[in-house]
Amino acid sequence: MHILWTLIIGLVVGALAKLVMPGKDPGGVIITIIIGIVGSVIAHYVGTAAGWYTPNEPAGLIASILGAVVLLAGYRMVAGRKA
Repeated sequence: MHILWTLIIGLVVGALAKLVMPGKDPGGVIITIIIGIVGSVIAHYVGTAAGWYTPNEPAGLIASILGAVVLLAGYRMVAGRKA
């Protein structure tokens, strides 16, 4: 159940990360949503390892947004070099 909730939060986080970091993304909306999901999953595992969450508790919204923003910034740097 927590993985499903993490994925749902990730979808919302992808959209919020795009609002926090406006600009042109090389991959478009789908890549931003995937980055939101991955940011949420990473926030879950980092938060669990740090003791912020129990293993059955999903990542929080703020941690997920921070994870997605970091991933989006990294993606823009990598994708920007290739373009």
